[in-house]
Amino acid sequence: MKTIMIVEDDETISLGLECYLKQEGFKVLIFHNEDCLNYLDGVHLVLLDIGLPNTNGFDLFSKIKEIDNIPIIFLTASDLESSIIKGLEMGADDYITKPFKTKELLARIKNTLKRSQSTSHIIKLGNVSLDLNQGKVFKNGINIFLTSLEYKIFVILALNPDTIFSRKKLLTDIWDVNEEYVYDNTLTVYIKRIREKIEDNPSNPKIIITVRGLGYRIGSL
Repeated sequence: MKTIMIVEDDETISLGLECYLKQEGFKVLIFHNEDCLNYLDGVHLVLLDIGLPNTNGFDLFSKIKEIDNIPIIFLTASDLESSIIKGLEMGADDYITKPFKTKELLARIKNTLKRSQSTSHIIKLGNVSLDLNQGKVFKNGINIFLTSLEYKIFVILALNPDTIFSRKKLLTDIWDVNEEYVYDNTLTVYIKRIREKIEDNPSNPKIIITVRGLGYRIGSL
């Protein structure tokens, strides 16, 4: 489940968008000011109103980007060309003016998320992020050491969030040999070690989920 943060001063608009986006399968967070900066962990996209009452949307955009390179779509009542150009030049992923059709906004959101996933080397899973370029895993911004096999298991699962991996499939992918030559409980040990390093509560995992009788998958964070 993708998380969308709405930063909008118009309560009618924000609540309407929240209801619509939840029906479309998104988790939604609503803020009206800079308080949103404290809740960016796990957010996949921000809908940001330029005309906020106590802060400038462009300034808030810059502050968000300093914390995390989250895709941002500007929402504004202004259709002035200068504002549109400024937003895009700052690095906004898209821009839509009010009033807008919810279906059009949904299409823009999906396109932005798709572009972001295809170009990003960072995979975010709650408060854990996987940097594929560096080959590192971070929890709350702190580098977590995984052995090469632990890292390989985590990457396989993280790159395929909608897939349940059977034990047999994981064993084959990890060792590249017939799984008959690998002790079955070896995978259990590795999964346990990974959970101890990345999960807030290893006994009740949210990131690597056991699907009884089938295998493992990434949780719907």
